[in-house]
Order: sequence, then structure tokens, then C-alpha cells
Amino acid sequence: MLPSRADMLRGAWGPFRANNDLLYYHLDVRVDPATQIISGKNTIRFKMVKDGSRIQLDLNEALKIDKIVFGSAPLKYERGSGAVFVDFPQTLRAGQTYTIDFYYSGHPLTTGRFGGFVWSKDPAGHPWIYTSCEDDGASIWWPNKDQWRDEVQNMDISVEIPNDLVDVSNGRFEGKTQLTDGYTRWNWSVHYPINNYDVSLNIGNYVHFGGHHGALTLDYYVLPQDLDKAKKQFVQAQGMLDAYTHYFGPYPFMKDGYKLIEVPYTGMEHQSAVTYGNGFDNGYMHRDWAGVGVSMKFDFIIIHESAHEWFGNSITAADRSDMWIHEGWATYLEGLYVEYHWNKDLGIKYLNGFKSKIANRRPIVGERGVNANPPEDQYFKGALMLNTLRSVINNDAKWFALIHGFYQHFKYQNIMTEDVIRYFNQQTGMNLKPFFRQYLFHAQIPVLELLFHPDEHTVSYKWQAEEPGFAMPIKAGDPAHWQTLHPTLEWQTMKTDLTKDQFQVPTDLYYVNVDKQ
Repeated sequence: MLPSRADMLRGAWGPFRANNDLLYYHLDVRVDPATQIISGKNTIRFKMVKDGSRIQLDLNEALKIDKIVFGSAPLKYERGSGAVFVDFPQTLRAGQTYTIDFYYSGHPLTTGRFGGFVWSKDPAGHPWIYTSCEDDGASIWWPNKDQWRDEVQNMDISVEIPNDLVDVSNGRFEGKTQLTDGYTRWNWSVHYPINNYDVSLNIGNYVHFGGHHGALTLDYYVLPQDLDKAKKQFVQAQGMLDAYTHYFGPYPFMKDGYKLIEVPYTGMEHQSAVTYGNGFDNGYMHRDWAGVGVSMKFDFIIIHESAHEWFGNSITAADRSDMWIHEGWATYLEGLYVEYHWNKDLGIKYLNGFKSKIANRRPIVGERGVNANPPEDQYFKGALMLNTLRSVINNDAKWFALIHGFYQHFKYQNIMTEDVIRYFNQQTGMNLKPFFRQYLFHAQIPVLELLFHPDEHTVSYKWQAEEPGFAMPIKAGDPAHWQTLHPTLEWQTMKTDLTKDQFQVPTDLYYVNVDKQ
């Protein structure tokens, strides 16, 4: 499907995006449940990296631009297909920092997989208002530079709501102020880089409880009738933090704390404010998600969405087409969670349960710069690719040092697939580019072709793969004592006393197909 003009404007790293570097947002809004109107402003601070007199921001056309001001001076702008081109009366100089206030108002759209901006009510009839906009973009409800490459260094969020409601947003709670008109202003401060779609409002009749994981504060917000269930279920956050800290290092947003917030949809990885709607039950929506008897041991939403704090929120893809860096890694971390709390075999069994969910119809990484939405294979194929890479490395101590180092090297950065490949090549001394490209840039997985010659006690073998130079080593033969083959795209032959039926390939360790003849 061809990208729309809106997708091209939002996805492209055009000249009026590239000429400036985001530094800071202060999103300051009032949310009125009675009229279903949001109003306020976003203060945007940026540094010019090139001389220029125009920058590109974004706001969905369903929302009104009240004014954009530079100091006290109103600025001219052009808008269309979600883009807002802001013009300055004089040239902004490279290296200089500037601040504008973008005022807006209106009824934001409810759309997309999780709703965008949703005005709803809880079972007791209280307003329950939330945002979740990864697919549709943050500009569906607030003005910002709505792309993935550039993030603010930190952010403040202020939300005015009726006195009887609670707002839970990203970052550290800085206090609330009761206003004179029946509204209360809730203030939150984000101390780290944050991508736009992670910014969230969660407004409801919440009650709060909390705890600690070492020095990290844990804060939980749920509806009153769910408090007892939440106190039992949210204990799993402790084990999640144990596992991911073990493999990758400390929770990345220590100053902001970790939060779980009840919502009426399944959940989302909003940075330091993970939303949860999995029914306070193990598995995924009360079912065995991987289908191999492992999923019901833990709460999928707590384990998966929290994994994004490391991969997706701390390390973020610079383009939507590379979102496997979020989803493939987070799904792989589910397997590591199982391995940490039970054992390696169970972790690998869990990951292999996802094979039935993979379509292999189109590549995981698509066209860059057009807001391309990758296929669902990014989750499951991405995770099985990483499990395969572990087997290629063939040394668990080295593997765990490698992925720990990878995370530590790129935390708080926006990266592309090419950065991942470059890092793994440098650290292993191997040429893994054909490996990554076969799994990420081609639809089909590699096929190990085996041609048996019983009379000669030999077997010929080669890879069938689209990527030039694909030569992944793989274990094969007798499971009691595997040998490592080094197939290429050309036939090779070796001696074997094993018959076709006896000759095995551990496809639980490598995501490949095997063709025996």
C-alpha cells in the first residue's frame, strides 16, 4: 500500500525537521470531561543546527491552532495533512536556542488500535480518560515534532482536571495545586529523553499504592474495586525488574520511577508509566499466549510492556520501519524472563511457541521515511532471530556480555538497524550483516537444504537464502554430539553414517526451515 501524504510528511526527515534539535517540552493542558475538549499549550525549546526561518511541527487537523507565539510575537504558519510549518520573521541562527509556545484546543480523535485519545467511563460511572497513540502518532492529541529520530532531553507535563479525578502521566510526580474553579493541576517531570508516543495522560478515579525495588520507587494506580487484585498481581513487577536488571543493567529511568496504571485496553509501554489492562491474570487476556504451556506462569502485559523500558523507551528506533528494535527485543526479553526464573530450556520452548504466529509474507524492515508500519512478524520473527543469533555465537557467557554491552552502549539513543549490525560485527569480529539482512530485509527465512547419498555415506548441504553471502553456521547431525556445519549458498559435501531420518537439525535453536532429500 502506498504511503499517504500525511505519512510522508510525518515520516520524512525533511529539511524543516533536520534543521533543529529538540531540547524540551512543557505540555500544559486542561482536560474537560463534560465537553470532551482539551485545551492548552506546548512550550517547545529547540536548538538550530542550521540557519533557517522555518521549522516543521505536527498537529492533527481535527484540532484547532489557537496561536503560535515567539515571546509575545505571533508567528505565521501553514498546515496540511497533519503537518504545521512554522515561519519566523528573521533567520534563526545555527547553535542558538529558541522557545515557542504552541496554543491549541479541540476534541481529539478516538481512533486506531488502542484509541488515540479516549473519553470513557469506568464501571462506577466516573470519567476514565486515556491516551495511547503509537500507531497514529502523538500529534493526534498534542502539538509536537511527531517523528522518532529526535527526542527532547527532558519534559514537564501539567494537566488540569476536575478536583475529584487523578491524572497519572510520565515521570516523577511533582505535586498538585487546587485551582479556584473546581479543577486541580497535576504536575509531572520527565528527567530523561522520551519519544512522543510515550507521553500519556491517564485520568480516572484512581487509588494509589506503591513499594520499592532497591532504590527504585514503584507506584501503582488502579480503580478502587481492583485494589486487592492489583496488590496480588503487581508483585510480578519485582521479578521482572530482577530479570531485566540481571541481563541489561539497572532500570533506565530511576529518577522518574516505575509505574503501572490500570486502563480499559490491554496495555502500552508509556515511559515510566506503563499502562495495564490484562485483567489481573496470568497469560495474555486469560489465554496461553505462546501455546506451549509456559505463558500462564506470568502476566504477559507486565513482562512485555515493561521490557520496553529498556528496548523502545531507553533505546528507540530512529525510524518507524526499524520498530523490531522495540518489539523483537521486548519479545525476546520475555524468553529471558522465563529463563531467569525457571530455566533455559523453558525459555527457548516459550520463544518457539511463537512460530505459528509468523507469516513471512513481507520483510520486517520496510521503506524508511514514510511512517511505515512493520508487520507483526517484527515481534515473533525478531525474537526468534535473536534466539538464533545466540546459537550462532555459541557461547552463552559471551552472548550475555554481548547483549548487556549492546544495551549499555546505545541506552538513551535513537538508532537504526545498521547501528545494531555494526555493533555486533565489531564486538564479535564476525560478518553478521548477511545474517541480519536475511531475517530483517527479506520475507522468507533461510532453508538448509540437505541431499543424502546413502551409498556414499555422505550428505551435501547448502543454504537457500536471498541475501548474498549468507553463510550462517549451524549445528546438525546427532543430537548426542552435534557438529557445526558452515553452509554457504554453494553445495558442500561431508561424510556421515547417519540416515536421513537420523540426521537432525535443532530448529528450536535456529529459526530455519530444513529440506531433506
